[in-house]
Amino acid sequence: MLKAIHAREDREAAEEKIVAVVKKLKSMKLARAAAVVEQGAAETLSYYDFPSQHWRSLKTNEQG
Repeated sequence: MLKAIHAREDREAAEEKIVAVVKKLKSMKLARAAAVVEQGAAETLSYYDFPSQHWRSLKTNEQG
């Protein structure tokens, strides 16, 4: 589910996916996991502030 958040085409879509993942986790009775995602996932989206050609390197630490 976390990979699906970061596979979105832009920040807005990623934020929408966070909401969907939190809802899914809650429906699975995984309230603590939902809280962790809800409270911290948006912080991991800072790479969207850079040009898209740099996203892969920024979010994975891969070179080239």
